[in-house]
Amino acid sequence: MKTTASYLRVIGIMTLAFLLMEFTVESGDSWALLKYPVIWAVLGLVFLFAIAVEVISETLKSILFRGLSEEAQERYIASEAYRKENNWFKKTYKKLLAKKPIEKESEIVLDHNYDGIRELDNVLPPWWLYMFYATIIFAVVYMVRYHVFDGIDQEEEYEIAVAEARADIEEYKKTAKDLIDVNTVEILTGKEDVAAGKTIFEANCIACHKVDGGGGIGPNLTDDYWILGGGIKNVFNTISEGGRDGKGMVAWKTDLKPSEMAQVSSYVLSLHGTTPVDPKDPEGDLWIDPNAPVEEVEVKQIDSTKIQIKIEDQPVTGDVVEDE
Repeated sequence: MKTTASYLRVIGIMTLAFLLMEFTVESGDSWALLKYPVIWAVLGLVFLFAIAVEVISETLKSILFRGLSEEAQERYIASEAYRKENNWFKKTYKKLLAKKPIEKESEIVLDHNYDGIRELDNVLPPWWLYMFYATIIFAVVYMVRYHVFDGIDQEEEYEIAVAEARADIEEYKKTAKDLIDVNTVEILTGKEDVAAGKTIFEANCIACHKVDGGGGIGPNLTDDYWILGGGIKNVFNTISEGGRDGKGMVAWKTDLKPSEMAQVSSYVLSLHGTTPVDPKDPEGDLWIDPNAPVEEVEVKQIDSTKIQIKIEDQPVTGDVVEDE
């Protein structure tokens, strides 16, 4: 196996086998070659098979050659030499180099002669000239596009790419539930999410808070008082990071996914206002949601000196103070 074609065929077979393994073997996001080490053995067998085919091919060719007459062997050798001489790749390679063979160097010898050392007038290789001309063309196109017609420069391209990446991230977050954190969590009101939160609560939380949220070892979850703050963000953070050091509940972030913590947090908030069987006394501070809508205020003029303000059905009467 001495020909370049044999090496190329072996490389081609190995590449095809590798791609076939990667595209047909289910390996998720990782390489099949790394996830299933047995593939190395399969590729090794394919490699040995490819080499065996090339060796057998060369052996058969040698046997057939020796079986030819001397005249036929000479014709075969001559045809092979002609084929190699007229190989398109070799001809193109020689053309790109534009070298003069040694027997024709006399055609490009200059008159300079120093201590027997002569100078040859070699031309620049065509491949080098082509690349040089290509750089000139590129420079002209670049100058016209970016300096004459004010094309998009690198800074603008960067800003566009960043904006597109941010848009892609936001689109991805819409479906990637487990990217939720304490800053982005929102209360879930869907029946499926609340039901899932209830299942998680009953599996992990009832030992301390009871099944109805009335509180046992842990605080009552149905009243208006919270030790570490109410609202979806505070409840999510408490479940994720745990309660007070040394006497609060453990952190659940290693056991529950962010989406699951959002579900159980939403379920806990759904217990607010319910009536448990044996509620525990309130603990912590009264929680007033800063984002809750402000109650409408009704202002009624009684006479020229008094007004009545009605807040939550409780009338309050006061004097009118004129702006001086």
